[in-house]
Amino acid sequence: MDEAKAAKLLEYFDPKPHYLKKLKELIDFRSIKKSGIKIAVDVLNGTGRGYLDELLEEEKIKYVITRNWRDVMFPKSGAPEPNKENLSDFYSLMQKEKCSLGIATDGDADRFGVLDSDGTFINPNQLISILLYHLIKTRKWKGVAARSVMTTHLIDKICDKFGLKVKETPVGFKFIGEILTEEKENFVICGEESGGLTIRGHVPEKDGILACFLAAELVAISGQNIRATLQEIFKLVGKVYSDRVNFRLSNEQMENLRNNLSNRTPDNFSNIKVKKTITLDGHKFMLEDGSWLGVRLSGTEPVVRLYVEADSIEKMKNLIRSGEEFIKREE
Repeated sequence: MDEAKAAKLLEYFDPKPHYLKKLKELIDFRSIKKSGIKIAVDVLNGTGRGYLDELLEEEKIKYVITRNWRDVMFPKSGAPEPNKENLSDFYSLMQKEKCSLGIATDGDADRFGVLDSDGTFINPNQLISILLYHLIKTRKWKGVAARSVMTTHLIDKICDKFGLKVKETPVGFKFIGEILTEEKENFVICGEESGGLTIRGHVPEKDGILACFLAAELVAISGQNIRATLQEIFKLVGKVYSDRVNFRLSNEQMENLRNNLSNRTPDNFSNIKVKKTITLDGHKFMLEDGSWLGVRLSGTEPVVRLYVEADSIEKMKNLIRSGEEFIKREE
């Protein structure tokens, strides 16, 4: 190392200033500040510290932050995932500090978690759709929205309403990133249900910090909580509810499921006929009423993921039960 330095073979580059500058170009911090909202921030002992808080500090936006110290063991958060379970205690801080919004990032800050003003967890499918709607309204963007195959079709409904195109990709943000690279200025937003998102003008990779600030911009400009904007969307395009359930199976059950998926295409789920099967990544069963059910097997552990989407919570729950029966069927 010393020899390389002496020979001037090393070049040091700090991307942080460039990254923060780009976020200031992409996010309307002026509107966030003007709105007077106070934001609660949870970086889950991860790398979001020094970014989320630094920008809020620079822009003089009111905020309070927790778990903003380095701890490689993540003792309180366990796995540093910004999901509903790990953010359950976060709402008490929001209440105490009278915050309008709670934003969080995972360990490496590429995924997001958002709590609405009353502590409601806004799942990634909902937030990606809401932010698409927000970008269409505030920036008047047109073009292409991309989503992975197991991500919500609420995106499709919004695009149909406003004249945008949708591109469906296999699971994995590298595939979505390719769409951004191809479309460039025609690109609007892309996302996946596991909590990844990026937009036009940004890097072709998921960015949880960007997503969090877009959520804050949405609340500031709309003047209402996130759920109110979701209801606004539902009035325009119809209701959409989605969920994902993980099942841990025995090796024998996994083999049974593989055989069933390969040899026995189901006729229906919860008495709703299967209209089409998409095998872009896993098996996605499109049903005749517009609902759908997806099944993806993990390649590294005996886990199967069930994805379900419907126009009512009751129907969604029925499809989950039907999907579980299919997954665990022994024949």
